Amino acid sequence: MSPMYNPDRRRFIARLGTGGLLLTPLAACSGEVWPEGMKPIAWDRDACVRCNMRIADHRFAAQLRGGPRDNTFTFDDVGCLVFWLEEQRTRFPWMDDVSTRMWVAAWESPSVKAVTWLDPRQARYIVKRSPMRYDLAASAAPAADAHSLSYEEMRRKTLARGK
Repeated sequence: MSPMYNPDRRRFIARLGTGGLLLTPLAACSGEVWPEGMKPIAWDRDACVRCNMRIADHRFAAQLRGGPRDNTFTFDDVGCLVFWLEEQRTRFPWMDDVSTRMWVAAWESPSVKAVTWLDPRQARYIVKRSPMRYDLAASAAPAADAHSLSYEEMRRKTLARGK
Protein backbone atom coordinates (compact mmCIF):
# COMPACT_ATOMS: atom_id res chain seq x y z
CA MET A 1 0.00 0.00 0.00
CA SER A 2 1.36 3.39 -0.96
CA PRO A 3 2.14 5.84 1.89
CA MET A 4 0.01 8.43 0.05
CA TYR A 5 -3.05 6.17 0.25
CA ASN A 6 -3.44 5.22 3.85
CA PRO A 7 -7.14 4.86 4.83
CA ASP A 8 -6.43 5.54 8.51
CA ARG A 9 -4.54 8.70 7.63
CA ARG A 10 -7.35 9.87 5.35
CA ARG A 11 -9.97 9.23 8.04
CA PHE A 12 -7.88 11.16 10.58
CA ILE A 13 -7.49 14.15 8.23
CA ALA A 14 -11.23 14.09 7.40
CA ARG A 15 -12.14 14.05 11.10
CA LEU A 16 -9.67 16.83 11.83
CA GLY A 17 -11.23 18.97 9.09
CA THR A 18 -14.77 18.23 10.28
CA GLY A 19 -13.82 19.04 13.87
CA GLY A 20 -12.32 22.35 12.78
CA LEU A 21 -15.48 23.24 10.89
CA LEU A 22 -17.60 22.47 13.95
CA LEU A 23 -15.41 24.48 16.32
CA THR A 24 -15.19 27.61 14.15
CA PRO A 25 -18.79 28.74 14.78
CA LEU A 26 -18.40 28.02 18.49
CA ALA A 27 -15.33 30.25 18.68
CA ALA A 28 -17.24 33.04 16.97
CA CYS A 29 -20.13 32.66 19.43
CA SER A 30 -18.47 33.92 22.58
CA GLY A 31 -21.56 36.06 22.99
CA GLU A 32 -19.61 39.24 23.58
CA VAL A 33 -20.40 42.20 21.37
CA TRP A 34 -17.70 44.78 20.68
CA PRO A 35 -18.22 48.15 18.98
CA GLU A 36 -16.57 48.59 15.61
CA GLY A 37 -12.91 49.49 16.10
CA MET A 38 -12.73 48.35 19.73
CA LYS A 39 -10.18 45.68 20.63
CA PRO A 40 -11.82 42.88 22.66
CA ILE A 41 -10.83 42.87 26.32
CA ALA A 42 -9.65 39.57 27.81
CA TRP A 43 -11.43 39.85 31.17
CA ASP A 44 -9.28 38.90 34.17
CA ARG A 45 -6.20 38.71 31.91
CA ASP A 46 -5.69 42.15 30.33
CA ALA A 47 -4.23 44.78 32.64
CA CYS A 48 -4.89 48.49 32.95
CA VAL A 49 -2.18 50.45 31.13
CA ARG A 50 -1.93 52.95 34.02
CA CYS A 51 -2.15 50.91 37.24
CA ASN A 52 -1.44 47.36 35.95
CA MET A 53 -4.51 45.99 37.76
CA ARG A 54 -6.29 43.15 35.96
CA ILE A 55 -9.48 44.28 34.25
CA ALA A 56 -12.10 42.21 36.01
CA ASP A 57 -15.15 44.39 36.66
CA HIS A 58 -16.82 44.93 33.29
CA ARG A 59 -18.91 47.83 34.63
CA PHE A 60 -15.91 50.18 34.88
CA ALA A 61 -13.67 49.24 31.92
CA ALA A 62 -12.57 51.81 29.34
CA GLN A 63 -10.52 51.84 26.15
CA LEU A 64 -8.79 54.41 23.96
CA ARG A 65 -7.72 53.81 20.36
CA GLY A 66 -6.12 56.03 17.75
CA GLY A 67 -3.02 57.62 16.34
CA PRO A 68 -0.94 56.84 13.27
CA ARG A 69 -0.15 53.34 14.61
CA ASP A 70 -3.74 52.70 15.74
CA ASN A 71 -2.57 52.29 19.35
CA THR A 72 -4.97 50.70 21.85
CA PHE A 73 -4.91 51.37 25.60
CA THR A 74 -7.24 49.64 28.05
CA PHE A 75 -8.20 50.75 31.58
CA ASP A 76 -9.90 49.15 34.58
CA ASP A 77 -11.43 52.42 35.82
CA VAL A 78 -12.52 55.63 34.11
CA GLY A 79 -10.33 57.50 36.62
CA CYS A 80 -7.26 55.71 35.23
CA LEU A 81 -8.33 56.80 31.73
CA VAL A 82 -8.64 60.44 32.87
CA PHE A 83 -5.22 60.50 34.56
CA TRP A 84 -3.53 58.61 31.72
CA LEU A 85 -4.90 61.11 29.17
CA GLU A 86 -3.51 63.94 31.28
CA GLU A 87 -0.12 62.29 31.88
CA GLN A 88 0.46 61.08 28.30
CA ARG A 89 -0.88 64.03 26.29
CA THR A 90 2.59 65.24 25.22
CA ARG A 91 3.75 61.70 24.36
CA PHE A 92 0.64 60.98 22.27
CA PRO A 93 -0.57 64.31 20.82
CA TRP A 94 -3.08 62.45 18.63
CA MET A 95 -5.27 61.86 21.71
CA ASP A 96 -6.85 65.30 21.26
CA ASP A 97 -7.76 64.52 17.64
CA VAL A 98 -11.48 64.07 16.97
CA SER A 99 -10.77 60.76 15.21
CA THR A 100 -9.44 59.24 18.46
CA ARG A 101 -11.97 56.68 19.66
CA MET A 102 -12.82 56.07 23.30
CA TRP A 103 -15.25 53.72 24.99
CA VAL A 104 -16.38 53.31 28.57
CA ALA A 105 -18.63 50.55 29.90
CA ALA A 106 -22.08 51.50 31.14
CA TRP A 107 -22.43 50.68 34.81
CA GLU A 108 -25.81 49.07 34.14
CA SER A 109 -24.26 46.39 31.89
CA PRO A 110 -25.46 43.03 33.23
CA SER A 111 -22.46 40.85 32.29
CA VAL A 112 -19.23 40.65 30.28
CA LYS A 113 -21.27 39.17 27.44
CA ALA A 114 -23.68 42.11 27.41
CA VAL A 115 -21.61 45.26 28.03
CA THR A 116 -23.06 48.50 26.73
CA TRP A 117 -20.20 50.69 25.47
CA LEU A 118 -20.54 54.47 25.57
CA ASP A 119 -18.49 57.38 24.30
CA PRO A 120 -17.04 58.72 27.58
CA ARG A 121 -17.40 62.29 26.31
CA GLN A 122 -21.17 61.80 25.90
CA ALA A 123 -21.88 59.67 28.99
CA ARG A 124 -23.13 60.89 32.34
CA TYR A 125 -21.31 59.77 35.49
CA ILE A 126 -22.79 58.63 38.78
CA VAL A 127 -21.19 57.77 42.12
CA LYS A 128 -20.48 54.03 42.36
CA ARG A 129 -17.62 52.22 44.09
CA SER A 130 -15.02 51.48 41.40
CA PRO A 131 -11.91 49.24 41.26
CA MET A 132 -9.38 52.05 41.80
CA ARG A 133 -11.72 53.97 44.13
CA TYR A 134 -12.27 56.95 41.84
CA ASP A 135 -15.87 55.93 42.55
CA LEU A 136 -17.47 57.20 39.37
CA ALA A 137 -19.24 55.09 36.76
CA ALA A 138 -20.58 55.89 33.31
CA SER A 139 -24.31 55.59 32.94
CA ALA A 140 -26.37 55.25 29.79
CA ALA A 141 -29.42 56.64 31.58
CA PRO A 142 -28.77 57.98 35.08
CA ALA A 143 -31.74 57.86 37.44
CA ALA A 144 -33.73 61.08 37.59
CA ASP A 145 -33.03 61.49 41.31
CA ALA A 146 -29.30 60.72 41.03
CA HIS A 147 -26.82 63.53 40.76
CA SER A 148 -24.87 62.91 37.58
CA LEU A 149 -21.83 64.60 36.09
CA SER A 150 -20.85 65.41 32.53
CA TYR A 151 -17.51 64.14 31.20
CA GLU A 152 -15.82 67.49 31.90
CA GLU A 153 -17.26 67.67 35.44
CA MET A 154 -16.16 64.08 36.11
CA ARG A 155 -12.71 64.80 34.66
CA ARG A 156 -12.20 67.91 36.82
CA LYS A 157 -13.43 66.12 39.95
CA THR A 158 -11.13 63.13 39.30
CA LEU A 159 -8.05 65.29 38.64
CA ALA A 160 -8.76 67.46 41.71
CA ARG A 161 -8.98 64.35 43.87
CA GLY A 162 -5.58 63.14 42.68
CA LYS A 163 -3.97 59.67 42.55
